[in-house]
Amino acid sequence: MHSAQEIVCQVDALATLPTVYHRIREQLESANGSLLEVSRLISADPALTAGVLRLVNSAYYGFGGKIDTIERAVPILGLQQVHDVVLAMTVSAIFKGIQPEHMDVDRFWHGSMMCALAARSLARTAKHPGAERMFVIGLLADIGHLVMYETVPQLADEAQSVSDESGEPLHLAERRVVGCDYAEVGAALMDGWKLPACFAEVIGAQILPRLAGKFTSDASVLHIARMISHADRYGESSDEAASRLDPVVWLDADLDPASFTSSREEAELSLAACISVFLPHRHSN
Repeated sequence: MHSAQEIVCQVDALATLPTVYHRIREQLESANGSLLEVSRLISADPALTAGVLRLVNSAYYGFGGKIDTIERAVPILGLQQVHDVVLAMTVSAIFKGIQPEHMDVDRFWHGSMMCALAARSLARTAKHPGAERMFVIGLLADIGHLVMYETVPQLADEAQSVSDESGEPLHLAERRVVGCDYAEVGAALMDGWKLPACFAEVIGAQILPRLAGKFTSDASVLHIARMISHADRYGESSDEAASRLDPVVWLDADLDPASFTSSREEAELSLAACISVFLPHRHSN
């Protein structure tokens, strides 16, 4: 049996985030944060430069290829959005080389992007103040599974098989077979990376949102977004999937079941474009 911390510690490549991310975060958290310094840091990294320019010129912002320098892109995005974009791109790059034998990694990223887009859409509908950050939290929500399939692949695969065959919720099967579940592993990774507290709290409580304390509302949004991603993966109707959610979750998220369908449709429309921006090394199928 393994604890979440033990599993995270087994993957050397996940020990730290790159220096450029931490320097950009320092600028964001500083009272004297400088757009000019953030632009300089991004410009020094060709991969980040390409990614940020892809984003600002994507259909989401609608500039149609007219923004050709980081110095112009950063003020348009703003420091918070730049931080979250850099984090998303940094994480996808870190995991680029991880190809667990028992996992369909392209399908994993497809589901993660679907969850990210659904989380942002739901948070906007509920008028949550951190709606844009929910995109990144949604993208990272299932990262615990990728870590588990890299470190304890046989156990992770066994838990999935048990869940598929018996109908037992996956997180319960994982706790019995592995010793911890994907949400716990994801939260341990967020803590290990020293990300803002909301990341670990929300990701760790995505199964039981009220465990997130003051972040219960965001965890409830993520819980619903995960259900949207699950429905997309298994071809389940929105009405059927929404009906299986606890009414308390809708209340805590400040949403109603009608938002399930609208957010799912919005996520589906944006999916291919966002995969091409944030995960250019992946396929959208």
